[in-house]
Amino acid sequence: MSLGIVVYFELSFEPEFAQILPLCAAFACGVLLQGALPEVWRPICGAFLCVVLGLCLSWGRTQAVSAPILDFRYYGAVEGRVVAMDRSASDKIRLTLDRVRLERMSPEDTPERVRVSLHGQQDWLAVQPGQRIMMTAHLSPPGGALEPGGFDFARHAFFLRLGAQGYTRTPVLLAAPAQNSWRLMLFEYRMKISAHLQARIPGDAGGFAAAILTGDRSAVSTEVVEVLRDANTAHLLAISGLHMGLLTGTVFTVIWTLVAAIPWLALRVSGAKIAACVALLAGAVYLALSGGAVSTQRAYVMVCVMLVAILLDKRAISLRAVAIAAILVLAWRPESLFSPGFQMSFAATTALVAVFSLLRGLPGRRFWMHPVVAVILSSAVAGAATAPFSAAHFNQVSQLGLIANTLSVPVMGVLVMPAGVAAMVLAAPGLEGLALVPMQWGLEWILFVSQRVAEQDISVRMVVEPGPWALGVVSLGALIVIVWQGPLRWAGGLVCVFGALLWQAHERPPILIAPSGGLVGAMTAEGRAFSKPRGDGFAARIWLENDGDGSDQAEAAARQGFSGPKDDRLIRVQGVSIRVLSGRNQAERITAGCKADIVVATRPPEAIPKGCVVLGPDALKTTGALAIWPLDDGTWVQKASYDPARARPWAVR
Repeated sequence: MSLGIVVYFELSFEPEFAQILPLCAAFACGVLLQGALPEVWRPICGAFLCVVLGLCLSWGRTQAVSAPILDFRYYGAVEGRVVAMDRSASDKIRLTLDRVRLERMSPEDTPERVRVSLHGQQDWLAVQPGQRIMMTAHLSPPGGALEPGGFDFARHAFFLRLGAQGYTRTPVLLAAPAQNSWRLMLFEYRMKISAHLQARIPGDAGGFAAAILTGDRSAVSTEVVEVLRDANTAHLLAISGLHMGLLTGTVFTVIWTLVAAIPWLALRVSGAKIAACVALLAGAVYLALSGGAVSTQRAYVMVCVMLVAILLDKRAISLRAVAIAAILVLAWRPESLFSPGFQMSFAATTALVAVFSLLRGLPGRRFWMHPVVAVILSSAVAGAATAPFSAAHFNQVSQLGLIANTLSVPVMGVLVMPAGVAAMVLAAPGLEGLALVPMQWGLEWILFVSQRVAEQDISVRMVVEPGPWALGVVSLGALIVIVWQGPLRWAGGLVCVFGALLWQAHERPPILIAPSGGLVGAMTAEGRAFSKPRGDGFAARIWLENDGDGSDQAEAAARQGFSGPKDDRLIRVQGVSIRVLSGRNQAERITAGCKADIVVATRPPEAIPKGCVVLGPDALKTTGALAIWPLDDGTWVQKASYDPARARPWAVR
């Protein structure tokens, strides 16, 4: 099924309904006729049908979320309703608006949702969910990949129905009070709980508490997020399977214990089934209060599969339960297959279920160290399973993550989440403070451990991005080891080794050009050198991370390579010279002579001399970011992040 999803997203065209209809008919016929096939052909037919199902579901999801996308840079009045609030990569408060109105734009061309970062002096605390606000903002289409083959934010935004993004430096004005709808009332209630938690729990611990109970991460600074990421404890911040499992597990254990404590009741009803029903309800309430993010929805699906298995007297924790949860999530949101949250959560869950299923059958008596060993083993297995995905998506491996998680996860499970459940129960009589105090202690301990681990010089090791197939091959090898039965399962280890070799053999582009044309990065003996120390900072950071380089843009710009004044930089890479122009009089300087094989300019040239290759804003708008590989004969091969031949609904140029 995942393979079918990959096939759809790798197509060079968008299929029409007339092309999808025969596939759907073939799937239906295959399902009906599979029972009549010889037994040896049934698995092959079933696998083919799953591929077709994944492709058709992906196409249907694309049609369902399709919405207008801004196709030009807009500056003017923006009006909309506040439906979400978070922080941008630059640590600014960011608002998501729906029911958008843009000046001089027809409703059918207006994006369904826009996201605006608040710069300058803003009273963002006065902004309430559901309010209709107005501002003067700069908007642009969601940007594509910052290098060929990189993360495509435009595709990510498409499935969020986000048609534009930008910023404003003018004060946000109230256009209309909050409108009454159950979604917005729930959002407003969440934000009130978040504000209450931050008022009762001071400092970063308050923002942490708001994030794990309400999903509001607007009070968590980027510094705290970086510390947690370096210590490999960032998964404790995002509401995912761990939080949902701990909350529903706490409720399940408490209810089952209460039923068992009443002999008359325990002899007449199944305490486990009653506890499972209450835990399902508690998980649904937590899902609603936390904002229903994709990771939380995925976690709730996994918990539902486990609790329903208890109701049906089936084994709750098994690889079949994990498979069912994965199928449900992919059927509902096929695009989540490419998200790090999906990959890391299912990798950790699959590995944990497999390892503890093996240990379940081992002989031996329990002893007092079993809980400690279980925590250490869980952290080690989950860390090892998620390490390749963390390295591929975030270009770093936390070398001390096992220590940080061993000291933090038990506190989250024994103290923080039970205290959170108790705070919800005690909130009605106004006694939640009794539970928030121990919750604060636990969160401060987690932040303390993460800070100390992140401060160590060896805490983080940067990793070069993998090739296009490396992560998939490693995943396939791991699945062979886990799923296959018999001695041949260990052949999966060889597949993992082959994937690691593919990873190491991947060559980074010697030359990278930003979509704006304002930044060029060239590989040198010291690492990638930049044409300027400031500007296009997000692209610079992504390039360095993908190189496995922990330097910042200023350090990279100080490396040997580029020469000349700051508005006319020149570098030669493997026999190909690149000239980077900025500032005024770019057209006149190009007309006077290229003086390089490739000229990169931020302003369109008036005339291009014969034999001169100029990459100006018009050309880069068509191609997006460029990667260039010089050849031995002085020519080069280039690859664009946007290929006009691969016209997909999320790619707007």
